[in-house]
Amino acid sequence: MTAAIDIRAVTRTYGHATALDDVSFRVPEGSICGLFGSNGAGKTTVMSIIAGHDRPSSGEALVLGDTPFEHEPTVSRISFIRDNQRYPDNYQLKHVLRIAPEFAPDWSAEVAAELVEGFRIPAKTPIKKFSRGQMSAVAIVLGLASRAPVTLFDEPYLGLDVGARTVFYDVLLRDYGRHPRTILLSTHLIDESESLFDRVVILNAGRVAVDCDRDEARELAVVISGAADAVGRLCIGRTVLQTRAIGTLSSVTVTGDADEALLADARRAGVQVAPASLQQLVAAYGAPAGNAEEQTAPQPTRTTQQKEAAAA
Repeated sequence: MTAAIDIRAVTRTYGHATALDDVSFRVPEGSICGLFGSNGAGKTTVMSIIAGHDRPSSGEALVLGDTPFEHEPTVSRISFIRDNQRYPDNYQLKHVLRIAPEFAPDWSAEVAAELVEGFRIPAKTPIKKFSRGQMSAVAIVLGLASRAPVTLFDEPYLGLDVGARTVFYDVLLRDYGRHPRTILLSTHLIDESESLFDRVVILNAGRVAVDCDRDEARELAVVISGAADAVGRLCIGRTVLQTRAIGTLSSVTVTGDADEALLADARRAGVQVAPASLQQLVAAYGAPAGNAEEQTAPQPTRTTQQKEAAAA
């Protein structure tokens, strides 16, 4: 696969703190990749490096074949959207929309107008008086209307209600279909955004825990639910990622897929077996160490790059 984003053994330290620890993953050109993990897992740090706003302490980050840091030709092809954008005090929406095309050669006024209408962004109110949701809406307009070859969204819809988020998803998918580009999206709203993603990367404490395509992710783990004693017996010999219990019932996430032997054992035991949802995978593989709901700390799964190396 041709990688639009290629992160190679990247470590980023700040003094004695390690934000990223030997992180490697690739995002194929023209794909939508979800970047997940708990707060502090390293998502914003790796996005800042991809955007050229920061550089690795060691390792290499390539975007469209070049190192983005202090490389304007590459940075100009990246749109990085996060929730801390600031504007001059007198700016209204019209000022932002007037200047944005100067930094986005592929700017689409049509997409911008569609989003402004869908989000109902006030035209004459100074942006400094916008709510958090309205600020997020402006940021999304800039990100999607830019049609940048590489677009990064870091928690883009803080403060947006479900209707506005639906506008975002609909316009993203529709315009992506017309003008494919590479999109890396970090979000905690996993269940409602799951259908967007071609690929999944989960970070845990600055390291890659999962890196695979969406179909492979469906085979990483299953959830066994039912009477705690029966579930416990069925989990013997299996790698447990996470356990949740309510009274005499438990729900246990274990590695592997739902093969015929497991399904047969589950039927005999009177318990339920289902593939882990993306939300459950992120909870299991991305949970910080010491989470009270974890029975066993998840071990990193093999990444796509490791599988390719093993097959070579």
